Amino acid sequence: MRLTWVSGDANPQQVQYGDGKSSTSEVATFTQDDMCSISVLPSPAKDFGWHDPGYIHSAVMTGLQPSQSYTYRYGSDSVGWSDTIKFRTPPAPGSDELSFVIYGDMGKAPLDPSVEHYIQPGSISVAKAVAKEIQTGKVDSIFHIGDISYATGFLVEWDFFLHLITPLASQVSYMTAIGNHERDYANSASVYVTPDSGGECGVAYESYFPMPAVSKDKPWYSIEQGSVHFIVMSTEHEWSEKSEQYNWMDEDLSSIDRSRTPWVIFIGHRPMYSSHGGILPNVDSNFVASVEPLLLNYQVDLVFFGHVHNYERTCAVYQGNCNGMPTKDASGIDVYDNSNYTAPVHAIVGAGGFSLDNFPNNGETWSISRVSEFGYARVHATRADMLVQVL
Repeated sequence: MRLTWVSGDANPQQVQYGDGKSSTSEVATFTQDDMCSISVLPSPAKDFGWHDPGYIHSAVMTGLQPSQSYTYRYGSDSVGWSDTIKFRTPPAPGSDELSFVIYGDMGKAPLDPSVEHYIQPGSISVAKAVAKEIQTGKVDSIFHIGDISYATGFLVEWDFFLHLITPLASQVSYMTAIGNHERDYANSASVYVTPDSGGECGVAYESYFPMPAVSKDKPWYSIEQGSVHFIVMSTEHEWSEKSEQYNWMDEDLSSIDRSRTPWVIFIGHRPMYSSHGGILPNVDSNFVASVEPLLLNYQVDLVFFGHVHNYERTCAVYQGNCNGMPTKDASGIDVYDNSNYTAPVHAIVGAGGFSLDNFPNNGETWSISRVSEFGYARVHATRADMLVQVL
């Protein structure tokens, strides 16, 4: 388990955990020179939005057992120590049960809105609700799938966001995917040429959230927890056929042992299906044409995206057609029979905090459920079934 924290001290510190164990931190930072900008579109990150991030410490706690609770503290004798915090490790890959929370597009909101340029009104209520979930002891992990802080080049706002999620990320694993507001800028090698990152170009995101990625600026990865294999892609980096990321996705999906992890969940930021129409299209048909066949070929069960600020769930869909429809059980819950696999089910969970997107009066034929309210999804997976609830 990796622990990351921010300090004003450049010297290595320690995390002390478990029964007398400790690990020394690696220390990183980033500078104004690491931010991107172009002459015709000066970025806030390179100029008036710059804020020194201090020093980002990261240490790995080893020798931990799955599904166990431990205590830890971090710091040093010279700068002081944090409070003692209790956290829980996720279940072992291939074990019987997993419970996780997933959302996108959270951001932050201040008590005094004069101090921020970009406010996500639902972020506080969603963060508080997830914190209550964690207190029940029934959350193993959190997945935040893009548009993390919405600092967008005003770098002090990362501090505000990190403060908001501390009650969450300090107690269970907090896994992330990169979104347009972390990565995109002109001449930065993003797929989409927009100013959405404010010139951060993924640098701040990767510094604060060091995921088990392939390498620097290649923020795609896979992990296994319980009965689920998760594959996390970057919709902002090249995904076309035969690209490095595409080849990695193909190889990862082909290597999954379904006897070990019977469920496969695919995660990214920009969706393949959305009923909401914005000023800019939410769905890139080239992205769908390139990547969707992989999902069907490898029988991905469930796909989570964000980017659109609502909740929407599809039928078992491929190329815009419903290959399979859910049936209602006695409790009125939609049930998809994946023992007779037909196609993935897609769900947008982008209602984590940003101002909500509404739906048209008439939804697409593949759209089964639509909710425009702040919230998140709670998922409970065993080896036999998977329950998704929207709260």
